[in-house]
Amino acid sequence: MIKRNKGFINLTSGYLFPEIAKRRREYAASHPDAHIISLGIGNTTEPLTPHIAKAMSDYALSLSTPAGYSGYGDEQGLMALREKIASVLYPGLITPDEVFISDGAKCDIARIQCLFGHGVNVAVQDPAYPVYVDGSVIVGAAGKPKASGNGYKGIIYMPCTPDNHFFPDLSVVPENALIYFCSPNNPTGASATREELEKLVAFALEKGCIIIFDAAYNAFIRTEGLPKSIYEIEGARKCAIEVNSFSKPAGFTGVRLGWSVVPKELVYADGTSIHSDWNRVMTTLFNGASNIAQQGGLAALDDEGQKEMRSLIDYYLENARVIRETLTGNNFKQANVSVYSTGNAPYVWAHFPGYDSWEIFDLILDKCHIVTTPGSGFGPAGESFLRFSAFGHHEDVQEACKRLSTLKI
Repeated sequence: MIKRNKGFINLTSGYLFPEIAKRRREYAASHPDAHIISLGIGNTTEPLTPHIAKAMSDYALSLSTPAGYSGYGDEQGLMALREKIASVLYPGLITPDEVFISDGAKCDIARIQCLFGHGVNVAVQDPAYPVYVDGSVIVGAAGKPKASGNGYKGIIYMPCTPDNHFFPDLSVVPENALIYFCSPNNPTGASATREELEKLVAFALEKGCIIIFDAAYNAFIRTEGLPKSIYEIEGARKCAIEVNSFSKPAGFTGVRLGWSVVPKELVYADGTSIHSDWNRVMTTLFNGASNIAQQGGLAALDDEGQKEMRSLIDYYLENARVIRETLTGNNFKQANVSVYSTGNAPYVWAHFPGYDSWEIFDLILDKCHIVTTPGSGFGPAGESFLRFSAFGHHEDVQEACKRLSTLKI
């Protein structure tokens, strides 16, 4: 019989978000009268905006006509969309043929792990989006769980805490490593400054590292001067791949549309082209994003679409403001809860001293009927933290915050 992939054997438990869903189902089954509100998983809640939805609808209807029908497209994506992404989101920084359209940033991250395989060191921000670590374990770039229970062997954890202002000590990263870096960060919401990203790029260039820069939340940045792309930093084209998505700014979590940028200057140690290998991955392991979704992407990047997306993002940022103000209320202050929120991300990160993450998760679910996200699920440095998501209807967020304001901790 064929042996099981050791990567799956090494995974310690189920993926974080299905575990949250499981606990929610179990609680709802035992408390059928509870009105549970989710401030947990970062799934968008508001309808697609009219201009963007109409573009997809019109295109879908045209598929029923001989003139409008389309079959397979280029696996790298519609050239019109690649050009639009390059000109609107990266003016003067990249070329259209360096853009690869996909079915989302998470899927691209999985394919990137396939690109580099198992023989590479992996460094991650701690806490970080779980797929960076779990995907690395599955492909064999990381080993068994550490004896301490905090993380996996072969993964270099870069603690991002209030003490270092959520920017890690890069000296722990070995040479020739993949560095996963997310800004604005999921889950902490921290946004790296230009000076911090300059430090990151300089380190990567010196040590022969490649940065996997996850910019999925960059459209939420409102503070002037904060970089939205790693390619705003000189030298980044020689050491960074960027992934991004329409999921959060356009509500495409179910539509599925994202992209990656792989500059042509990016090469392996032997000088061969990473761009060329990425093209091979995308044309071999992927069959192209939905033609319908790509029409939505084109609409999202014209003037009306940009206006709609900004309005949608403002809606969620207002939710984040309300959550932040609630968590800084007297009942939380008395319990010495610390709250971190920059106003540039849809997440609020809160520390609950004296509790482990699942313990405070269960307490808030039981007392307030609110689902959150345990910080420990994002890495060892997330222990005793919770992530509160601003993705929700205003009325639900306001009701949740009303309940939280009376919580006794």
